[in-house]
Order: sequence, then C-alpha cells, then structure tokens
Amino acid sequence: MPHPTNGQASTPRQLFFQTTEQRTALARQRFFDEGTRPSGLVGEAVIQSWLRCASARQQPTDRVSFEQVTRSRAHASLNRNRQLLQAGNLELNHMEAALAGTDCRVLLTDAQGVIIHATQLPSTNEHPLLKTASRVGVNLTEGQVGTNAPGIVVRTGEACTVTGAEHFFQCLQTLHCAAAPIRDIHGQLAGVLDVSIEAGRFHFDAASVVGMYATTIENRLLQLQSVEHLVLHFQASPTLLGTPMEALAGIDAGGRVLWLNGAGRRLTGCRMEERHTVDDVFGVALERLLSLTRQHQAQTLRLPNGLGVWMTGTLTASNGADFKHAVAVSQPAPATAEATPAPAALTPPREAEVPHERTQATLLDHKQRLIESTLAACGGNIAKAARALGVSRGMLYRRMQKAQAPDAG
Repeated sequence: MPHPTNGQASTPRQLFFQTTEQRTALARQRFFDEGTRPSGLVGEAVIQSWLRCASARQQPTDRVSFEQVTRSRAHASLNRNRQLLQAGNLELNHMEAALAGTDCRVLLTDAQGVIIHATQLPSTNEHPLLKTASRVGVNLTEGQVGTNAPGIVVRTGEACTVTGAEHFFQCLQTLHCAAAPIRDIHGQLAGVLDVSIEAGRFHFDAASVVGMYATTIENRLLQLQSVEHLVLHFQASPTLLGTPMEALAGIDAGGRVLWLNGAGRRLTGCRMEERHTVDDVFGVALERLLSLTRQHQAQTLRLPNGLGVWMTGTLTASNGADFKHAVAVSQPAPATAEATPAPAALTPPREAEVPHERTQATLLDHKQRLIESTLAACGGNIAKAARALGVSRGMLYRRMQKAQAPDAG
C-alpha cells in the first residue's frame, strides 16, 4: 500500500486498520517513515515516549541489552528501598501466586527504574527477553531500553500499558507490559510495579490487576512511613475498609494532615499542595479523631463537603506497631452502648461524644494514657499489657522509661 501523501489519502485508509496490531503498525509507519504524529492510533503516553527516544537519537532498529547497574548501585538501591520491599513483600507473593497460571512476570523497580524485585524464572530457553530483563539491578528507564511501561511511569508518574509494537525498539515487540506507580507519604514516586509477558498477549485486564496491587503496596508503605502518626481509615461504605479501595490519611501530633492516599484525596476533595489541618479536611477537632482509636467498630462522620463516611483510626509507634489491640482492654465499651448506626443514619458526632480532657491533646499524650490504662487493666503485668497493645515488651519498657524521664512530657 503506498504511503499517504496528504490528509485526504490517510483518512479512508484508517477504515482498514481495525485491530490493535494494525493500528500500531500504521502508527509506526506514520511516525518513523513519514514523520507525522500518529494521534488516535496509539496512546499519547506512547507517542511522547517515542518523541523522547527519537530526540535522544535512538534508532528503532538498534539492539537492546538489558544491562544491570553496578553492584554498588544495586546494593544501595536495595538498602534505600527496604521499606518499599517490606511493604510489598506479602502482596508480591500474592500477585505472583495469582499469575502462576500465566507466563507473566512481576517486576518492582525503585523510583529511578532499577529493578529491586523480579519473579524467579525457571531454567528454560523460553522467553529470552524476559529472562534477561527480569533480574535485580536491570535499568528499565527509557534511556536504556526505550519505550516500555515501567520506563514511562518513572518518567511521568502515571500508570501505563505498552503492548507489542508500541515499544520503540523493534527487538522488543514481542513484549507486553503494564505498570503502575507507588507513591510515598510526600507524594513522590517511590517505585513502579510492573507485570510483563513475552510472545503472547495478556488474557486479562493487566492494568487493573497491577493497579490494584500497586495501590495495596502503596497503602502499606504509607503506614510504614507514618511514624508516631494517627492513621485514619475511611470510606463511604464500611465494607470497603481494609481493602485496596479504602481511603487513608496521616495526622501528626499538631493536628496537621500530612498525607492522603489517592482514595483519600478523591473523597475529601483535598489537594495536598497546601497544608491542611484536621478541621479543614474532616471538619472536627483532633480529639474527636483520637477517640476513634478507642472504638470497637467503624464510626460515622460527615465530611465538610457533605459526604458521609465510615472511619476507624490507629496510632502507630516508631517501629510501625499500632495500639488498636489495646482498645478492648483499656477502654471497655459501656453496657448501654448502641450499635454502630446504619449507613442511612450518617450524622456528625454529637458534641458530648468528644472528649475534653485536654484541649491541646497530642498523639503522644494519647498513647501514654492508653499504655497506662492498659497496664492498670492488666494489673501491672508488662507481658500481658504488651500483648494487649500489640507491641513488644522491649518497646513498652522503652516507652515507660521515656515517660518517666525528667524532661518527658
């Protein structure tokens, strides 16, 4: 078929390119042979990546070798991303187990695109590209391997899927990959989760699967990084609490909202470019939110934007432990307590429900009172109190010694 020479010739030709492969082939022809933008044939993220690769004087016919970074850089990356690996440990295992019946491989990179976890491959000559690429220390940035999903996410911070001939280099066109970002408490890119397959297409919605696992890892990372914070868990439906769809927020001792995950930003309508207090975002004082850690069940709260949500709260310690296990021991519910109201009965908390022991309450004060009341309930038994609090005896000893120091307070 002759090359189109003008817009009139190109319009009817599109009618004959209905499959993804045909549209991508036409896009490559227009971009690489004719020098025109293939808008509408491939995603804008792919087009922008092609433009960056071309600007770097890369040629689509070049050969690609998946080079590992130096041993010292790989070691430094593993050390620097220990929290990310800890947050992803369980979910990576679950993800790999879920994909065990496919030929997919799971990759986790750091924020610079260097692989820090890869699915172990069997000793086989099949899938030679993935076998070479799926190694800790391999650099997947655009500058090294051209257009690919993890490389685009590293560059843009947005989830991306790259299939077959959408890869810039021709030698990588048997690969298909879908990747999603993982962010830290500062809103910065912490890593990229990717699922890739060679010599075959995805037979499931890979973007949704990788997005769900990336969200779960991100939620775990946010909580690991929240040292001495009140962490709020909330959603419009209580059945979504504890799932990847739950909203999270981190509150410091001064009542500032330090971070919100994606679901939290969507529910509150809050952008984190500016500083916010709990009153700005949740419409209540810090004392009210602290009281959530003493509740057995999720409580209802109406946000300033009018949306009713179900919410729980946990207090985290410097070692990542939380104090939610102490609730039943230290703060027994009164016999006349009512059950949590149904969603239809969402109302703001009554003022009488807000504790007024201290108008300037802090998270550390709250934790100390929780420890003291738990110890009293356990008859002073350190081991029993530590089990109730869900922390180690050593940590409980340290906390008590810190509270007893002359300058504690």
